[in-house]
Amino acid sequence: MTRTLITGGAGFIGSHLAEALLARGHHVTIIDDLSTGSLANVQHLIGHERFRFAIETIGNEMVLDRLVSECDVIFHLAAAVGVQLIIQKPVHTIETNIMGTEAVLKAALRYRARVLVASTSEVYGKSERVPYSEANDVVLGPTVRNRWAYAASKMVDEFLALAYQREHGLPVVIFRLFNTVGPRQTGQYGMVIPRFVQQALASQPLTVYGDGTQTRCFCNVVDSVRAIADLAESDEAVGQVFNVGSTEEVTILDLARRTLALVHGQDDAWRDQVTLVPYAEAYAAGFEDMLRRVPDVSKIHQAIGWQPTISLDETLRQVITYYRLQNPSSQNGRLISRQ
Repeated sequence: MTRTLITGGAGFIGSHLAEALLARGHHVTIIDDLSTGSLANVQHLIGHERFRFAIETIGNEMVLDRLVSECDVIFHLAAAVGVQLIIQKPVHTIETNIMGTEAVLKAALRYRARVLVASTSEVYGKSERVPYSEANDVVLGPTVRNRWAYAASKMVDEFLALAYQREHGLPVVIFRLFNTVGPRQTGQYGMVIPRFVQQALASQPLTVYGDGTQTRCFCNVVDSVRAIADLAESDEAVGQVFNVGSTEEVTILDLARRTLALVHGQDDAWRDQVTLVPYAEAYAAGFEDMLRRVPDVSKIHQAIGWQPTISLDETLRQVITYYRLQNPSSQNGRLISRQ
């Protein structure tokens, strides 16, 4: 039975990880300042005999030190995430990611706790070498475009974590997440699937940024947290970087089509229900996006035998069901009038 701490534990991924760790019999403490996380995500866990929740920022050194002193493994998920937030608050993005990771690593070193650091597919930048392998070079855009601030900050996180491992022997594992999706994910910060689902359920046009030919791979959060939890139990993973994601590639236009088909139960005339929005209008002038983003997951499969198991269509069904339950007045994409 392991004592675990999840930073950012009230977020979308953190809350699912908390559930998975509790199901494995571990003690789970989370810390979250609720800036992007939500109390509703973990409300059902409050009262569990092996669950604790500290509403606080990881910048509070005294609180963080106490929590780390009482744990064996730290899952560091607290970060500024989402393209929209990154564009709007670049200073917050850089400071939250780099300073937060530094605080966690310093505390972990004091008590020799194992640390799993969440990173992102964004670190691959504009690389055209697809699929992305952990040992690939990265290609970032110019510093005058703050779209790359997030990628750069997470790269520093990785460098810092690996430096602690090499210089101090701190057991560190880094996992790069590729478009993790599922129930409880919010579309507030630019995540495409919850935005599409909410728009479809409200019978609104689906807003596709750019021309929609860009491709992504969406991994169900259940698969992702299984990978994260398994990496924590592998001594061979220490000091390593791993991709965590699906290899089922889809264009954003096709994602819109599939979302509309699952919500409305039909697959014709779907283009009439999609609105293309230029990147400059959606984000900022000069915004750069990657045409393809596909992970190579052979390394993590070889290390711990992990591979994704849940299809994109099944994930979409889960998200649709979640939002229908959140908004009972919307069923099958048609508004039910309240008499």
